[in-house]
Amino acid sequence: MRVVAALGGNALLRRGQPMIIENQRENVATACAQLALLAEEHELLISHGNGPQIGLLALEEAAYTEVEDYPLDVLGAETQGMIGYLVEQEMGNRLPEEKPVATLLTMIEVHLDDPAFTEPTKPIGPVYSPEEAEALAAAQGWTFREDGDAMRRVVPSPRPHRIFEIRQIRWMLEHGSVVICAGGGGVPTTYMPDGRLVGVEAVIDKDHASGLLAREVAADVFVMATDASAVYLGFGGPDQRAITAAHPDALDEHRHEFAAGSMLPKVEAACDFARAGERSAAIGTLGDIEGLVAGTAGTRISTQVDGLLLADPDPE
Repeated sequence: MRVVAALGGNALLRRGQPMIIENQRENVATACAQLALLAEEHELLISHGNGPQIGLLALEEAAYTEVEDYPLDVLGAETQGMIGYLVEQEMGNRLPEEKPVATLLTMIEVHLDDPAFTEPTKPIGPVYSPEEAEALAAAQGWTFREDGDAMRRVVPSPRPHRIFEIRQIRWMLEHGSVVICAGGGGVPTTYMPDGRLVGVEAVIDKDHASGLLAREVAADVFVMATDASAVYLGFGGPDQRAITAAHPDALDEHRHEFAAGSMLPKVEAACDFARAGERSAAIGTLGDIEGLVAGTAGTRISTQVDGLLLADPDPE
């Protein structure tokens, strides 16, 4: 089978962890131990988030006042190289020497009339206290939103429309390579009226970009690994119920229950992929990656499912 596996930010840097390279390398190694199992049996493409990393780079840029801040598209390209390097190295440490692994810098087209540019929603960087966020907003002109009990910077997150390197990605897959691509949602780019391709000040949601990738390569399964074991109704409440399987239309009826900055884009990307053909998407934890691909763990989204299937409620 052809599998696209999208690693959430928690797979690279867990919430609350110091943003040091040792923590990221350790987390990537844990992720790759699971992904290598897939690569031994399936064609595999790996994408990843970059929220903590691009936020850290933006902070470093803001601290150095001798030059203007680098734009988000350039910082996004930097995170693709950094994270891709870690994933490529750890996958190479676990796969046979003859199995090629490659990281491809990936640009993705966005449209400047996307409403996301007037309503930033994509969280990046660490969490702050309200007082810290207020000071940074005044000093840097950044926008912040609540993230639980804390505050986090948010930036525009336009919809992805085209992967420029899709031919190269397909070529590498067809020649047996594990391909790491579309990292951090891809580098956001757009065409100017004179035909020039330029970068855009934004961060594309990695789930939507990964879903586009999965459709473009005709993947059999699209997996999104996160820190939740499944998609839940009533998440965090006393009566929460895990969704074991769902038709996209049934999930649409409950979209108001999914958090806009975390689970909702995963659900939307899964539904888009499932509607593209007789394929299935899955959402769950990295530790269940084999079960997610097999359809026995997490939440499976497919047009072959009738309605919404819920797990039994947890015993009191």
